Amino acid sequence: MSIRILPLLALLLTSCGGSEERRERPAPLVTTSTVSAQPFADRYIAVGNAFANEQVSVRAPVTERITQLAFTDGSFVRRGQTLAVLAQGQETASLASAQARAREAEQQLARVAELHRRGFATNASLDSQTAVAAAARAQANEAGASVGDRVVRAPFSGYASLRRISVGAVVSAGDEIATISDIGSIKLDFTIPETMLSRVATGQTITAKAAAYPDAMFNGAISAIDPVVNAQTRTATLRATLPNRNAMLKPGMLMSVTIESNARTSPAVPELSLVREGRASFVYAVDKDGKAKRMPVTTGARQGQMVEILSGLNAGDMIVTEGVVKLSDGIKVRLKKADGAPPSGSGRK
Repeated sequence: MSIRILPLLALLLTSCGGSEERRERPAPLVTTSTVSAQPFADRYIAVGNAFANEQVSVRAPVTERITQLAFTDGSFVRRGQTLAVLAQGQETASLASAQARAREAEQQLARVAELHRRGFATNASLDSQTAVAAAARAQANEAGASVGDRVVRAPFSGYASLRRISVGAVVSAGDEIATISDIGSIKLDFTIPETMLSRVATGQTITAKAAAYPDAMFNGAISAIDPVVNAQTRTATLRATLPNRNAMLKPGMLMSVTIESNARTSPAVPELSLVREGRASFVYAVDKDGKAKRMPVTTGARQGQMVEILSGLNAGDMIVTEGVVKLSDGIKVRLKKADGAPPSGSGRK
C-alpha cells in the first residue's frame, strides 16, 4: 500500500512546481524618449605638418670675422633690427676716401658750372666735370653698400633661432647666422584623397589638435589647395592657416586636422537604443497599447553617443532608449517614470 502512495506524492509535487513556473512574469520595464533633430556633418581626419607663417635663414653675405652679435637664443627681433656686425675696418676707410673724392668732385663741378654761366667755360668741360662727379658719387655709394653688407639685419619681425656662432668667429659667405620665424600664425599642410576635392574649398573652417596640448583645440581655415594631385598617392595637399595664440604652436609640430563638410540636421537616437542584426539595424517604439514595435532604420554618421537616422524615424517619434535587450516585437512593456521608479501598480498580471 505504501509503495503505491509514493508515485502519487511525486505527481502532486511536480504539479505544484509546474504551476509556479507557469505563473506569468511581469512586463519588461523600459525607458522611452522622443527622437530629436540634431546637427551632423561628414568628418575627415588627416595628419598635417606645421610651418611658420614666414621663415628665413639669414646668412652671411661675405666672408668676414664677426665683431658683434645683437640677438640672444630664441629672442624676438623686429624688422630691420641688427643681428650681427662683421668686421668692416677696410670698408669703412674705403667709404671715407670715396666720400671725400665725391665731395671734391661736387665742389669742382660747382666751380665749372659757375664759370660756364659767366661764359668762361665750355660745354665740354662742364659735361666732363659732371661725369666725374657722378662717378665719384657712384664709388661712394658702392663703398657704402660694402659697409652695409657687413651689418646683417632681420628681414621681418619674428623669433630668432638658437645661436650657434660666437663673436670672433670667421664666417664664409652663405654661412647661417640665424633663422628668423614669424609664428604669429601657423601654416598647416595636410593631404586628402582626391575623391574629397569636391567637398573642400578655400575659406572652409577646420579644427586641429597637437599632442603637446591634448585639451586645446585650434581653429583655422583652408587658405590654399594645391592645383596638382599627387599621381602616386592620388592625394591633394591643402594648406590651412591657424591663428597662433600665445605662440603655443611651433613649426615642425605634427597635428591632427578635422574637416567637416555636408552640414545637415537629421533625426538622432542614442547609440544604446539601436539593435543590430548583421547589417540591419532597428529600434523599438511603444504603441498606444503599450506594446513594443520593432522598426527598421538606416543609420548614418555618429557624433558622440548619438547616431544619425537616415530613414525609418522622424523627429518627434517615441522610442525605447533603455531596456531594448529585453524586448521582442509585440511584447507588452511597462514605462519607467521620469525619476527612474516603476509605475505604480505595475506588478504581475
